[in-house]
Amino acid sequence: MNQETISLWDASAEERPIETEFKPDRHVDVAIVGGGFTGLSTALHCCENGMEAQVIEARQIGFGGSGRNCGLVNAALWLPPQDVRKQLGTVYGPRFIEQFGKGPEYVFHLIEKHQMRCEVTRSGTIHAAHSPSGYEELEGRAAEWKRLGEPVDLIGREEVSELIGTDVFFGGLLDHRAGTINPMGYCRGLARAAHGAGATISTGVTATELRKQGDGWLVNTDKGAITANKVVLGTNAYTDKLWPDLKKVFTMIHYFQLATKPLGEEASHILPGKQGLWDTGQIMFNIRRDAFNRLLVGSMGQVVGSTDKGLSHYWAKKRIRKIFPTLGEMEFETSWDGQIAMTPDHLPRIHELDNGLFTAIGYNGRGITTGTLFGKAFADLLAGMDKADLPLPVSPMKTVASAPVFKKLYQSAFVANQIIKSV
Repeated sequence: MNQETISLWDASAEERPIETEFKPDRHVDVAIVGGGFTGLSTALHCCENGMEAQVIEARQIGFGGSGRNCGLVNAALWLPPQDVRKQLGTVYGPRFIEQFGKGPEYVFHLIEKHQMRCEVTRSGTIHAAHSPSGYEELEGRAAEWKRLGEPVDLIGREEVSELIGTDVFFGGLLDHRAGTINPMGYCRGLARAAHGAGATISTGVTATELRKQGDGWLVNTDKGAITANKVVLGTNAYTDKLWPDLKKVFTMIHYFQLATKPLGEEASHILPGKQGLWDTGQIMFNIRRDAFNRLLVGSMGQVVGSTDKGLSHYWAKKRIRKIFPTLGEMEFETSWDGQIAMTPDHLPRIHELDNGLFTAIGYNGRGITTGTLFGKAFADLLAGMDKADLPLPVSPMKTVASAPVFKKLYQSAFVANQIIKSV
């Protein structure tokens, strides 16, 4: 994989990149910084609402977390719904749970509507219990989702073993709402749809300054300036210094993936239903297969070493051998990592940084549905929706003073986890 290719998804996506020439000295309704799920969803829905949208992306479409994602289209958040309701209260709690519980359905709707070529499966995802206590946690989640009438099944050890192809897990929660995609294919599909709706999508253009100008904004870039009535920052974990202290409102952690070369019949027993899997471990672990029968494994942290040797390579081999001991020898095709914006309460934020300048940030590893839904919410807001109808309250920006310390602690813990599980 060459230096320009950021992930397996970048190399294998059927959707081709979409971009249009950046033309400075023009005025648009909405300037959007960031060409990932949030920015492109915002652009698509703004154009559908009759607004002119300009996307500004410093690198390539999906360069950040969107193109490095695991590709699990999960509902809601890592937090169980009862915890979300407790933290958000009686108004926003139920609203957020309902809207984001239906997040996968909306993503799949967009994929179907715009015929996005992104290797979509709709057979669910499995939240697998790594221990008996993990299964007890899943029992609480399942009971609450069932109470809310959502299509989830708590499954025991024998059934989960059949679904995954191993007996190492203690049960699981099968979420029928969820599925898997090639995330870069979806991201480029959003770009194609937004472009078709009238959005201008410019890559290789870096926003360098945001300045109030009358009732709107001046957006300076390294390729010239534009003006806009409103601005949306869709940068999440890849936020830079464009807006003062915005990158200090979350703790940045990494998540890495390794993908094998395409496997043959010897792997047919592994996730035969093509569900994606994530476990209940404190340092999360995921497994899935792609459309070309590659096996992907990942966890929190960065790739240490190269794809064919080094710590992460040995970690992946050890994990796969432990979970699927009959699989035999395998070769890895590629590896990559990406950034996740974690907040102290594991909830995302919506900030109005200044009059007419909005951002959603702190997705805590749930970028596909969260970015898509926040993009639609921003478009509706800019089209006249009341702020009180957003899925979350607009909150003041608050920096996390401990973020640099926790970032280093997490990095050390994730490396230690790879070392321990490689022995």
